[in-house]
Amino acid sequence: MLRSSIPLAVGLALSAAAAIAASPSALDLPQIGEPADNTLSPIEEKKLGGRVMSEIYRTGYTLEDPELSNYISRIGWSLVSHSQTPPPPDMTFFVVGDPRINAFALPGGYIGFNAGLLLAADNESELAGVMGHELAHVTQRHIARTAQDTEVASVATWLAVIAAIIAGSADPDVVMGALSVGQALNYQRQVSYTRAHEQEADRIGIQTMAAAGFDPHAMASFFQKIEQKSRLYGSGLPEILRTHPLSSNRVAEAQVRADEMPVVVPEPSLEFNLMKARARVLTADRPSQAVDYYHAQIAAGHDTPENRYGLALAQSEFGQSAKALATLQPLLESHPRQPNIELLQGLMLMQSGKTEQGLGVLQQTIARFPRYAPAILGYAEGLMAAGRPEDARQTLISHEQALGTQLKTYSLLAQAARESGDLAEASFQMANFLYRRGDAGNALAHLDAGLRLPDLSDQDRARLIAMRNEIRGSLPENWRPQTDRSRVATPVMALQ
Repeated sequence: MLRSSIPLAVGLALSAAAAIAASPSALDLPQIGEPADNTLSPIEEKKLGGRVMSEIYRTGYTLEDPELSNYISRIGWSLVSHSQTPPPPDMTFFVVGDPRINAFALPGGYIGFNAGLLLAADNESELAGVMGHELAHVTQRHIARTAQDTEVASVATWLAVIAAIIAGSADPDVVMGALSVGQALNYQRQVSYTRAHEQEADRIGIQTMAAAGFDPHAMASFFQKIEQKSRLYGSGLPEILRTHPLSSNRVAEAQVRADEMPVVVPEPSLEFNLMKARARVLTADRPSQAVDYYHAQIAAGHDTPENRYGLALAQSEFGQSAKALATLQPLLESHPRQPNIELLQGLMLMQSGKTEQGLGVLQQTIARFPRYAPAILGYAEGLMAAGRPEDARQTLISHEQALGTQLKTYSLLAQAARESGDLAEASFQMANFLYRRGDAGNALAHLDAGLRLPDLSDQDRARLIAMRNEIRGSLPENWRPQTDRSRVATPVMALQ
């Protein structure tokens, strides 16, 4: 998680500093009206974002939970559908396993949200406000425009800048200045321009969230609330305020813009509350901490669905399946047909040894919610645990369209094929999984292993070769496997 990403940010920053120092040209801001494509095209943005994402996956920075991922993506795509400026067609929304409050946009349509953002939000509109702000950074191509401003198009440099933002090790408003010491950068003009980006993201984000049915006042009120809490408790400035600095004028302008929008009063979201509890449990240092937290909440008279779900999930994570089922029972009665609650029940039944009963609940959840990807994945995992890998594979294949961008699909398909004895299929699906996560080297290694299998059919061989050619064709001509690259003394390769 976060601690593992900090060395990455430091390494990237050092590499980038060396790259900048090697360039004698001074950095200056161009005219705002110049097209960002002159410096960083959409294709280059996508490649750069993909490289950063591969590092994020490699360092274990993401929280790859299907239910949280599905929830964040659902809100994200709702905002995308109401954006007046089309974003990249293949947007990726992902959750970061960090309890600090932050969110960030990467080049090419990748947007990350710390789990701590869910914990700090009081309602879905506050979460959507931050998401709308980050989406505006993407649609307005602020990273490409900042690259244009500073005339720094080096991949190493931008990996450093983005990694610093992600790790919270530097303020992105000044990181360009920090990385270009001695380059005669006009610091005040740089900060003013990035503040302009923030104001633009506020304005467009408020319009988008209001159009999507969220309360447009929630963006300004959320940032203001976080800032007030940090002052009251003296806990230091939250990461989201370091990476998205506020001013009284900026908050006031956001409130004025929200006042101009139609009044929106969204319905309370049970799923938001359940996912908030899920984020708390999955980012706790130990399951026992989450158990103690939710026990205390309920003992204090706050027996809400959020707290009861959180306690049941924490007990399940702690291995207390019987207690977890008892804790969850009132929720099953008060909220029947709620997919997250049903899923938890099914998985806990499996965990407690009631395999057939658990599979029945999971299958029932799919029948009720046939396009809910976490239910499909949960049922497939249950079938795998029950020793039915071929049934798991058929479940995943028959629901392929509903699974969307859930990368876990490919790892489960690989596991099911391996347990069924189809090693060629296992190699293909694992390569698919790794390649989609940006790990081309290991993807090619799995394909090569598959091609060495004895008695490989002509069809399987052709399929593996076709994927190998596709992956190899997407890489630079001078690309070499990980073991060889480690000996190359270049700024980017030195940090791998």
